Amino acid sequence: MIKLYLAEDQSILNSALKQLLDLEDDFSVIGSALDGFKAWNDLCYLKPDIAILDIEMPKLSGLDIAERIHDLKLPIKVIVLTTFAHKSYFERAVKAQVSGYLLKDISSEKLIDVIHQAMEGNTFYSPELVVNMISVINNPLTKREIEILNLAQSGLNSKEIATKLFLSDGTVRNYFSAIFSKLGVHNRIEAINLAQKYKWLKIN
Repeated sequence: MIKLYLAEDQSILNSALKQLLDLEDDFSVIGSALDGFKAWNDLCYLKPDIAILDIEMPKLSGLDIAERIHDLKLPIKVIVLTTFAHKSYFERAVKAQVSGYLLKDISSEKLIDVIHQAMEGNTFYSPELVVNMISVINNPLTKREIEILNLAQSGLNSKEIATKLFLSDGTVRNYFSAIFSKLGVHNRIEAINLAQKYKWLKIN
């Protein structure tokens, strides 16, 4: 059972999200809040698997909470929701290593999928939020993800990369999934092209 916590200051949306997620057999919404201060206190006590946080809330924002969770290394994955694409918000979300950064008009099916992805250690950023912002931040990829992209750039396939790095093929595929989500692309060619554009890869 995946334990979820909701923090959304619009009471109608908060209630609707809770009802939606509670319909899933493997989800349990263990708490909710209409402001960031209550959410932070609840999270420290309830320790859910995933916190779904609105960015703009009274007292503490969703990003304030995400940064505290990251700084304190709490075992809580964070999915943040937003209405508008602010560059400063995106930068903070990436630095706080949130598992999801989503527009509020995301479909219920996609939100459920992102929750499952987060539990598997993957990251998803809404492509609409990434397209015009990726150039304003530092490289969002981890050292290992860059290493894998460099090997893909040199022509190696997933199995060859796995062998070279002493990883399983499935693990390499998971890394590629995380890379695609972070960069808002759909395949390794697009990922390599974008990473080359911002000079994140070695020149062959």
